[in-house]
Amino acid sequence: MLKKIGIIPLRKGSKSIVGKNTRKMVGRSLFMWVLGEAIFSKLEEVYVFTDDIDLIEFINTEYAWSPKVKALLRSKETATDTASTEFAMEEFSKSIKHDYDVLCLLQATSPLTTRNDINNCLNKIEKEGFDSVVTVVNTHRFTWNTKGSPTNYDVFKRPRRQDFEGLLIENGAVYSTTKNAFIASGNRVSGNIGLVEMPGESLHEIDSESDWLIVEQLLMERQKKQKESKKITHLVLDVDGVFTNGTVFYSNVGEMAKQFDMRDGMGLEILREQGIEILVMTSEQSDIVTQRMKKLKIENVYLGVKDKYALLNYLLKEKSLAMGNIAYMGDDVNDLANMCSVGWSLTPNNATTIVKQHADVILTKGSGNGAIREGCEFIMKYNKRF
Repeated sequence: MLKKIGIIPLRKGSKSIVGKNTRKMVGRSLFMWVLGEAIFSKLEEVYVFTDDIDLIEFINTEYAWSPKVKALLRSKETATDTASTEFAMEEFSKSIKHDYDVLCLLQATSPLTTRNDINNCLNKIEKEGFDSVVTVVNTHRFTWNTKGSPTNYDVFKRPRRQDFEGLLIENGAVYSTTKNAFIASGNRVSGNIGLVEMPGESLHEIDSESDWLIVEQLLMERQKKQKESKKITHLVLDVDGVFTNGTVFYSNVGEMAKQFDMRDGMGLEILREQGIEILVMTSEQSDIVTQRMKKLKIENVYLGVKDKYALLNYLLKEKSLAMGNIAYMGDDVNDLANMCSVGWSLTPNNATTIVKQHADVILTKGSGNGAIREGCEFIMKYNKRF
């Protein structure tokens, strides 16, 4: 069995889009999209290789639930604008004493990469014997050179699209190589090179603000197309802006109070009586939330979660559930990835505009004012058909 590891090289500085790698795309930092897919792929370890010390601390805390994820500091020399990716890969390989059989380079600027794409690349090496693999997209565009001559078709015999084989273009998403091939060539691809095709939309890389907008929309639409309607067995809830109206009272000693609606608690109790499990997932650390959930007898409470989508995927895998079994209620952008993916997404009527644009159900009640109770009633009525 070959030891397969992944590397996601990240630089702290970015000139094209400031803070690109940690900027929120569909509510998740950009790098989280490929990291999350790598976690659930056949890779045995996934390294975030970065010059950002704060990011290393963040990853070690946020992904403690996954033994696969590791963060490693790269040198300043490999993180300059002029340093090649191969330079960083060589430094990384030496730093772990070349302890792998297959090295998979994953690019954070290709957030449409899926675990299946990664696995297809690994299979090309492990099962088909290729030395390295690169992902490509088959485009049916006609290409020309600077001299005004077509390079892939005859202008007097213009082929129909269905008769045109097209042109394979490297999409910069995934590169895999054996250790021997990489050490011998010093290049991400060498030797007998295999190709793995990815969908056309994966050709978009993020190098400008317009790229960002296009890819973000593509991601949301992809997640929505994968939605399935099944019996709801679990309800996942955000806290601030869902349980509460979003207001927090502070004093000089810190957080003092949050306001909760007692009717919401009764709705959740009725759902539990019908066998529906309740989970709470919030990005905040709060003793008040801990005490309130204890009072409501909700055992599955996850505090301080910054990558809610990855954690939800992990919990589904542990419980052998599908996204279609989940109802999710959130109110802000950090809930967006989950809301675009679960069987049913619900949001209070005073949620942020972008969340209401993508929620399946906009409730008539506001957060902290009966929205959860209304959501519980929706779920009970919906489940009757099953």
